[in-house]
Amino acid sequence: MSSAGGLSRRRVAGASSSSASDDAPSPSWTPNGLNPNGTVVTHAGSAFEGGSKVACDPRDLDQVQEDSRYGGRMPRLTIMEEVLLLGLKDKHGYLSFWNDSISYALRGCILIELALRRRIALVKDPNQRRSPLADRLVEVIDDKPTGETILDEALKMMKGQEADRMSINGWVDLLSGETWNVMKIGYQLKQVRERLAKGLVDKGVLRTEKRNFLLFDMATHPVADVRTKESIVTRAVSLLTATTSAVPPSALDKEGTQCRVTRTVCLVCAAYAASVLDNAFGRLTYEDREAAFQRCDEILAEFACWPFGSTSATGNGGGKRREAANIGMGNSAPSGRESVLGLVQEVKREMNGEDDASFHLIAGVLEVLSKLDSLL
Repeated sequence: MSSAGGLSRRRVAGASSSSASDDAPSPSWTPNGLNPNGTVVTHAGSAFEGGSKVACDPRDLDQVQEDSRYGGRMPRLTIMEEVLLLGLKDKHGYLSFWNDSISYALRGCILIELALRRRIALVKDPNQRRSPLADRLVEVIDDKPTGETILDEALKMMKGQEADRMSINGWVDLLSGETWNVMKIGYQLKQVRERLAKGLVDKGVLRTEKRNFLLFDMATHPVADVRTKESIVTRAVSLLTATTSAVPPSALDKEGTQCRVTRTVCLVCAAYAASVLDNAFGRLTYEDREAAFQRCDEILAEFACWPFGSTSATGNGGGKRREAANIGMGNSAPSGRESVLGLVQEVKREMNGEDDASFHLIAGVLEVLSKLDSLL
């Protein structure tokens, strides 16, 4: 019977037994993941007590296998991005308007990066041994995408040209647009600097601003992550100011990075060819700067030949000029070639055998970059 002005609760048959069963545990449920028969129950996720994680992303396994295959994990930044960062003005966010070398050097860095990622190599043909290093043919050994837009675009071009392979020098020229063949003009990689800068914006290293240059506005990319650029400067300066055969730890990328020593060597050589290396020497004295440039000359001379370290002890022309300048100033310190040969041994440890075709290609690119002044 319902009370006036109130709500009545309707009772149904079996309600008492149902409510009693709500407080009592179900006979089919037991704590700690046990079945009534005593077997352990595991769940698909780790959120349940007693469960274990059984699901994973297959791409993680592929990445682990790729890292073990290539000798370490890929770095956060490519060599092209590191060279571009060295050339950018921190607060203004643009390159020097008078630098004609960086565009050509960046195309060489693309080939170096693809070689380090084991995508391209030199053709293993005994007849090619007679040709100059920069004139030897390039082949694609793995067309798997790298995840970097510019690298994948260049790799696709090379894969499409497998029927008519081209040399190292030819590819650097084509990617730079330095060709008279109108049929090959489509191989030019356009707006490489702007695309690299936008990639660094996506990675949080740069930011985008607009600046007014008299008659027009231009997008600039000031440095947002100062620590990233400082780490690149530290690596370059540490390598070029070292006076022993041992490679200083501060000159290398993080532990576990693929080809750490080779990447630092390619960084300083490419930055030197791109005329941006002096931006890293702001804290050095004049004498230390000259010594660092001379060491870079020696490093470039030893790695712009094959096998690495097979050049003459006198080095290249730039090294001779700097050595003569030092003697003229009364500095008779011996050449640091011995310490550079120690660096050569560290790089050889990262190679897959004495005749690594990918490192052979890197030597050819560095030879092209060593002659960049005469090319331009």
